[in-house]
Order: sequence, then C-alpha cells, then structure tokens
Amino acid sequence: MSGELAFVSCTVNGVAREFHVRAEDMLIDVLRDRLALTGAKLSCDLGACGACTVLMDDKPVSSCSTFAWQAGGSEIRTVEGLAGADGTLDPVQQAFVDNSAFQCGYCTPGMIMLARALLDHDPSPDRDAIRAWMGANICRCTGYEMIIEAVENAAAASQEAGK
Repeated sequence: MSGELAFVSCTVNGVAREFHVRAEDMLIDVLRDRLALTGAKLSCDLGACGACTVLMDDKPVSSCSTFAWQAGGSEIRTVEGLAGADGTLDPVQQAFVDNSAFQCGYCTPGMIMLARALLDHDPSPDRDAIRAWMGANICRCTGYEMIIEAVENAAAASQEAGK
C-alpha cells in the first residue's frame, strides 16, 4: 500500500486487530471496509451528527473524524460489540427495541453507543442529564422522547443487572 503511515494495533470489540493505515484513513473506513463492522454510519462526515459514534477507551468519538492511526493501542467498541457472546442484547440495545426508540434506524447505532457511554459514566442520570448528553447526536425522525425514555429504562435495567 503506497503512502503507508503506520501499523496500528488495537482491540476492536474484544478482539486484537492489526492493520496498516495511511495518514488520511479514517477510523470509520477501517471499521466498515476492512473489518466489516457496518453499525457506525457515515452521515455528515464532519463529526457533527453522531451517526458514526463508537467508544474509544470507553469515550464516545466520531469515527468519521478520528484518524485510524489514533486508534493505536486503544480499545474500540462498536454497536456490534455490545451484545453478549450468547446474543443477549446490552440493556441499552434492549431498551431501544422495547421503547421503539428509532424510526429509520440510521442514527440508532450512534445513539446506542452514546447512551452506553453515558450510563458507563453515570449509571443513574436524571432526565436533564440524559437530554443534554443525547443532544450531542442528531435524530431527524423520533423527536428524542422515545430515546430519552429508552435511556431511562436502560439505566434501570443496567442497575438491576449490575452492569
């Protein structure tokens, strides 16, 4: 590959991964095109809408504006990596299903990852905190109420499950 910048080693959804990247390679492209993890969606391509949100070292990042080389040594989690090995959905994923917190579904993976990061940061956020946190991502379909309810329910379920 011409223009190689670096050999990147990281963990993606619990699996050690290694790949060569060029300076301009974005994390979303590596995830989608090389690793076939298509949950994160490319929408605005500016890091403003949140459809491409993944967790890097447990912090939400816009994978469309994160260079792939920046993932070196990091732990990356995508929406595909939230479910248990037996297929049991993460409480956030289950709450989004139970509360119909999606319509077209395009922003849903990013919303789920942002909600997971919120609950990892604050296991029992109040409604205002949920609203403020989730406002970082854009949903053009739901009006956010179902998303907020899903995060509230996921918080309760996570506490019950000890997650």
